[in-house]
Amino acid sequence: MSTAPIAETGESPDGQGPPAPADAPAPARRAWSTLRPLVLRLHFYAGVLVAPFLLVAAATGFLYAASFQAEKFVYAHELTVPEVGDTKLPISEQVEAARKEYPQGTVSAVRPSPEDDATTRVLLSGTPGVAEGHTLAVFVDPYTAKVRGSLEQYGSTGALPLRTWIDEFHRDLHLGENGRLYSELAASWLWVIAGGGLVLWLARRRSQRKVRGTTGRRRTLGLHGTVGVWAALGFFFLSATGLTWSAYAGANVEDLKTALGQTTPAVSAAAGGEHAGHDAAAGSGGSEHGVGLDKVLAAARAKGLGDPVEIVPPADDSSAYVVKQIQRSWPEKQDAAAVDPATGEVTDVVRFADYPVLAKLTRWGIDAHTGVLFGIANQIVLMGLALSLILLIVWGYRMWWQRGRGSAFGRPLPRGAWQQVPPQILVPLMAGVAVLGYFVPLFGITLAAFIVVDVVLGEIAHRRGKRSYADS
Repeated sequence: MSTAPIAETGESPDGQGPPAPADAPAPARRAWSTLRPLVLRLHFYAGVLVAPFLLVAAATGFLYAASFQAEKFVYAHELTVPEVGDTKLPISEQVEAARKEYPQGTVSAVRPSPEDDATTRVLLSGTPGVAEGHTLAVFVDPYTAKVRGSLEQYGSTGALPLRTWIDEFHRDLHLGENGRLYSELAASWLWVIAGGGLVLWLARRRSQRKVRGTTGRRRTLGLHGTVGVWAALGFFFLSATGLTWSAYAGANVEDLKTALGQTTPAVSAAAGGEHAGHDAAAGSGGSEHGVGLDKVLAAARAKGLGDPVEIVPPADDSSAYVVKQIQRSWPEKQDAAAVDPATGEVTDVVRFADYPVLAKLTRWGIDAHTGVLFGIANQIVLMGLALSLILLIVWGYRMWWQRGRGSAFGRPLPRGAWQQVPPQILVPLMAGVAVLGYFVPLFGITLAAFIVVDVVLGEIAHRRGKRSYADS
């Protein structure tokens, strides 16, 4: 199986393969005998053309999974305190210290020190020199209010420059929105190639119990198939979760969740009281509104919002503070509360336990895909899957080369496989592919392109064959 170019199963290139066992039901044998060439051809061509994108996604994904632990070493000075004290200073004092060092920009959020040896992060937006969509994280010792340094931060997981660079390389190759097409294309086809290879491998194992020969192409095929079968479930998961927040398929997923009433709920940031927000601290970019950060945090704590949390100041005079838990590891802490800046009272609370089912599944899926749900164990599994994918692609191309005995493109697989599929199977299959292509556009578009190219090449070969026959 797998995600490499040839996951054909080592049977003869005419697409027939060894006969099915005598105890197999006759209708099942006939259905598979007509479908196998189609699955084989799709798997082969999709693998050949999509494998380079998958290879880049796997290599960068491996680096991203490793970046979480690397970040702890690279930025140890900023992330940790030199000495754990007895009592942490009020949040307002820590923010004031950060503002003295970095007076430009606006305080967009504060992440109080979640552990005894961790620094507090004061996030500033609109700071000169910081990329759009990023914030400047100022790291403050919670015991002394000394600033330990500052780094650019991106995303809700608090990615610092090293992880941010790798993340953007994995997501869009640093090419912006257009670059995201590569990763969506890889995710759109990963499950198709993996599924096709899995079906071909399992069918081969059933019809050919013993593999004769352990060298050359059969050995490569054995490695390819065995690793692919074990990794298939992980590939399906990565494909599904990767599409969840892709550009086009992801938008369709969000539309479906909205239609089903399964969107992620958000806490209401509307402040209560006619004087809400009017006691903001003087000075541009102040973070102290009304009762202040410390009372706001205490009010959220009273509602059960334990560390780690992020405090977001009011956006305007009619808004409230929003305190939200930001723990993405299991068990997830994603509760949120809105606190009136005038009175310090909690005006709204949203519990993760009350999220709709699809919203929870989306959150868990994305966090597992990005390696934070189960911590270092999650990251090791992701690195293992990425390495498996890289090996499968290499073995697949090697089989392609071995199959053609060194020719440029290998021996061709037979065309016209779809014409052999009975209408009662072909029509529902085409309808299902059309629906899938609508919801996963890059799959549908590239599949159509594969078919057009295949038909054109077939017609060229047919015309050449006619001319050769006429010349003889």
